[in-house]
Amino acid sequence: MARRPVAWVGAIVLFAEAVGIALLNWFLGLVVDKQDMSLAGLDPRAMTVSTWIAGGLFGLYLALCGVILLRSAIGDRAPGRFGRLLLISAAVVHGMLGAFSVGLVGWPAFVFMMVVLGLIVLTLVAYDKKAQDEADAPRDGKAAASNGTPENGAPQPA
Repeated sequence: MARRPVAWVGAIVLFAEAVGIALLNWFLGLVVDKQDMSLAGLDPRAMTVSTWIAGGLFGLYLALCGVILLRSAIGDRAPGRFGRLLLISAAVVHGMLGAFSVGLVGWPAFVFMMVVLGLIVLTLVAYDKKAQDEADAPRDGKAAASNGTPENGAPQPA
């Protein structure tokens, strides 16, 4: 199945996006600082620092999502509960950013956001917990025989 390559590509894209977001916010903070801009009387230095902090936190969030996808790709295992929740939140964020980016940035940004959204969702669906548990279950009946019941589940004669 193609779930490992999709998880690998998703992890790489999220790492690249994390670096891009951090660099973009660093640049925007420099612009605010150099222009000595103020919004509703806020201190320009506070706006610069808050932009840098927000970029760093969002970059770390995306990098953490990338780490979760990377662990799924390496181990070929479904992410845990926390990982799934984090990836679902990243999918929602990319959907909303894609919707906003159409009007603000243009269609190429929308396409990029939808590709990342698709990689995250495809990884979540491909590593479905129930399908993973069924695939990990023994097929030869040794585990069923070890607990006292035969392979077909019928009771043993006494």
